[in-house]
Amino acid sequence: MSIKLKDNFKYSLLVPTSMGTRLTPANGQPVHSSDTFKMQATSAETNVLSISSYLGLPSKVLTTFVKGSPIARFIKSNLTSRGIDFEGPEVDQGDPWGYRHQFNIADSGFGSRGPRVHNDRAGEIGRTLNVKDFDLDRIFGEEGVQIIHLSGLIGALSPETSKFCLELARAAKKYGTRISFDLNYRASFWKGREKELRDAFTEIASVSDVLVGNEEDFQLCLGIKGPEAGGSDLDAKIDNFKEMIGRVKESFPNASVFATTLREVVHTNLHMWGAIMLEEDNWHVVKPRDIHVLDRIGGGDGFVGGLLYGVLKSWEPEKWIQFGWATGAMATTFLTDYAQPADEDMVWSIWEGNARVKR
Repeated sequence: MSIKLKDNFKYSLLVPTSMGTRLTPANGQPVHSSDTFKMQATSAETNVLSISSYLGLPSKVLTTFVKGSPIARFIKSNLTSRGIDFEGPEVDQGDPWGYRHQFNIADSGFGSRGPRVHNDRAGEIGRTLNVKDFDLDRIFGEEGVQIIHLSGLIGALSPETSKFCLELARAAKKYGTRISFDLNYRASFWKGREKELRDAFTEIASVSDVLVGNEEDFQLCLGIKGPEAGGSDLDAKIDNFKEMIGRVKESFPNASVFATTLREVVHTNLHMWGAIMLEEDNWHVVKPRDIHVLDRIGGGDGFVGGLLYGVLKSWEPEKWIQFGWATGAMATTFLTDYAQPADEDMVWSIWEGNARVKR
């Protein structure tokens, strides 16, 4: 196996994140025409973490909370119910215009009507994540972590969170924790901070063991030349991605795993879902096939979560991408943003295309 993990650890997987809530209209209706909404605790990084936590691996979140907030209490209860430990400071809200947990207001879409997402991040408490609030020597040196998963969403959220992710990567490297980095480029986060973020992301990528991203992520976050133009069929797209990953690997030789998902939307509730992974010099490809979608949010995070679970379980690399494909597909069958596998067999049944009743 290409990734050797720590033997002495308290946590298998750790993520830094900014926790918020998602408001979703009932019955797949659009936001503007709805008056009844479901609220759930969410973040992209805990979507990844939940695969491991639901399957019994010790998992932890580093985050920050609004002191005395009922939303913070709601979030903590949710994390506990998912088997996730959490650590982080509680920050005073200040006046009514002060800090709060972000809101993600999103419908699921239906059929020919695609989903719409509105992010309301004003006053987001997660922007205050600061390395001074965490004892990294204790977390990585004394407690021990096998893999830390970093997301470009947190890395670009604010200058404080950029520094936080850099310090986490440095501490992880120092103590032998493996690093997974999903680039997750967002143009609105990068506006006016391009050089600063390029430098930070390049340093994190240089010490990462697993790099996840699409063509745009690698080009805009790391300055890697994109795929050659030409060829619109699936095989051509896969070949073009492989060509680009060759350049990424040359620029970031510390990484031994590179991965991305493949998605074609037929309609809101029917997607073609696939994945590509390079492990050392070995390509693993899952060509897209039909999946039925209840809610698409979290599918990509589910893929990463399943892939990392396979790494943590010391499986053969071929199984990493298979399990990740299946946990990504599984996430789209839940109304939460994260998959909640009952056991590994539930995931493998999805991979095998076996949807028969289990009694």
